[in-house]
Amino acid sequence: MIGVAVLGSTGSVGESTLDVLARHPDRFRLVAIAANSNARRLAQQVLAWRPAYAALADERAARELRELLGGAAPGTRVLTGPVALEEIAQLAEVECVMAAIVGAAGLRSTLAAARAGKRLLLANKEALVMAGPLLISAVRHSGATLLPIDSEHNAIFQCLPPGMIPGTAPRGLKRVLLTASGGPFRDTPDEALAAVTPEAALAHPNWVMGRKISVDSATLMNKGLELIEACLLFGLTPAQVQILVHPQSIVHSLVEYADGSVLAQLSAPDMRTPIAHALAWPERISSGVEFLDLLKTGRLEFRAPDTGKFRCLALAQAAARAGGLHPVVLNAANEVAVQAFLERRLNFPGIATVIEAAHESRLVRAVVRDRRGSAGHGARVRPLLGRTPLGLQGTALLGRLRPTAPQACRGPGPDRVRRGGHPARRLREAAR
Repeated sequence: MIGVAVLGSTGSVGESTLDVLARHPDRFRLVAIAANSNARRLAQQVLAWRPAYAALADERAARELRELLGGAAPGTRVLTGPVALEEIAQLAEVECVMAAIVGAAGLRSTLAAARAGKRLLLANKEALVMAGPLLISAVRHSGATLLPIDSEHNAIFQCLPPGMIPGTAPRGLKRVLLTASGGPFRDTPDEALAAVTPEAALAHPNWVMGRKISVDSATLMNKGLELIEACLLFGLTPAQVQILVHPQSIVHSLVEYADGSVLAQLSAPDMRTPIAHALAWPERISSGVEFLDLLKTGRLEFRAPDTGKFRCLALAQAAARAGGLHPVVLNAANEVAVQAFLERRLNFPGIATVIEAAHESRLVRAVVRDRRGSAGHGARVRPLLGRTPLGLQGTALLGRLRPTAPQACRGPGPDRVRRGGHPARRLREAAR
């Protein structure tokens, strides 16, 4: 039996992973589960699955987990702190690691799994955006198997020839086409976006996802991060990645080859399909997903994204072209801005404004220049980032930017943040 660890088991991808594992008890054994802070849901999972290990990154939540369990799960060892996630990712009895912890919080455990040579099921796109070269290098050095879980990248993987090497474009590949549903606001008038609520942003028309990724889907930042991820995973340039809005979410991605052939992967919009594919690869197992009925679907539509309306996508495309630490800054600022939006301290268009302001700050310009080798700027930046490897600086930058975001969120009325306005200027000044 294959030993599996699910990092981020209380989130939507984690829950879907457990659903697939439950369908194949003769093939997989759940060794460990982990989450950031959801002690109550993790306790329920411990009692249902009885894994050997359960971990929570938040120490207060871990104490709550122990209290909830009492003596009901004596065979489960409860671990605490971010280091516990790395420990689980490297366990000898774990062969397969689902990396599904959202955001920068999942970076170190993902790297730990890669360095330990595991079969790494990568659902945390931020790990690649923040430390892609570092992660790809770790996979190559250890002999780990990297399998993408994002439906779009999993679709691309399925359309590539066997023997794909992470970070290297297959011969004959011309370009890939990433599809996007367009989110809940794809047909919402531009002028109405300032008034949309977090609840509306979380109500995705096709997919059931976590809060952060649902907002990213609504802003199309999710597609921008996936563009960066695709470039790193498959050795592509940004010019080789085209984004199409596909409202039905049936065609998950397409790959075009030099001979004019275009291969596509189609399935119902359910994350259990890519999860089952990656768990069993190169074999196939049942996922529990309803089979696709194209007659019932009726039509498949495609259109170009509106980057004027969804500025987050345009910012992500620019960061992909710029390279270096620009994607790291993009991801860090986006995490801060999305959290502020969910807490009703920032309106929807303000997410893009915060990201734009962060890119313009002196701190960020110094970090990016330091990455290019400027010793003068490096002396000023290193005290802010500490002794952090270049590939992990996004985590430090995230902490640096987070306190500045509320300053760009203050102000009267629903349109609190405007492009280039006074609140954005406050963020730039605070980040200096």
